[in-house]
Amino acid sequence: MKLTAVSNRLQRSGYIVRIFPTAASAARYLSDTIFGKTVGFGGSMTLEALGLWDSLSLHNTVYSHLHGFSAGPEAANAQIYISSVNALAETGEIILIDGDGNRASAVLFGHEKVYFVIGHNKLASTYDAAIWRARNIAAPLNARRKQKKTPCAIKADRCYNCNSPERICRAMVTLWRPLSGMETEIILIDEDLGF
Repeated sequence: MKLTAVSNRLQRSGYIVRIFPTAASAARYLSDTIFGKTVGFGGSMTLEALGLWDSLSLHNTVYSHLHGFSAGPEAANAQIYISSVNALAETGEIILIDGDGNRASAVLFGHEKVYFVIGHNKLASTYDAAIWRARNIAAPLNARRKQKKTPCAIKADRCYNCNSPERICRAMVTLWRPLSGMETEIILIDEDLGF
């Protein structure tokens, strides 16, 4: 199973990793584990598919710009930050593309713990394939979802490396290891989730 091999590689790199067969089982785990905390979300269709806003809001203070909060300080200063990724290489690299910098900066610093929630569809065989996936699959679909007027959103087929003022891919972050001083847990789900 690919998820087991990826999990083993990520654990050797220093991450905490858990594998779940379904989004529902992963959501239950996160809801049961995170209690009485402030929680920030990155804008993520994966997190939306898990229904985490509803379940975590029952016993935490949750900030997400998809649910009426700004993309700024509340989520960035939360004790816990939860995000998905645009791609995960089977060689262990985690890839995120960002337009505003809120998600990219939040996964890098300032929280007690960061969780990455990753569906099976985000896997790519190599680092180069993960970058390709992030730029040519995830970014165009997210641009289309946000109704941006960019070449990739119009055709939803690939990155055009455009100069549009509405471009959503302005920075890319690669994580090779968990960052010092911040626990990072990866939730791998054996279902296709998000872009």
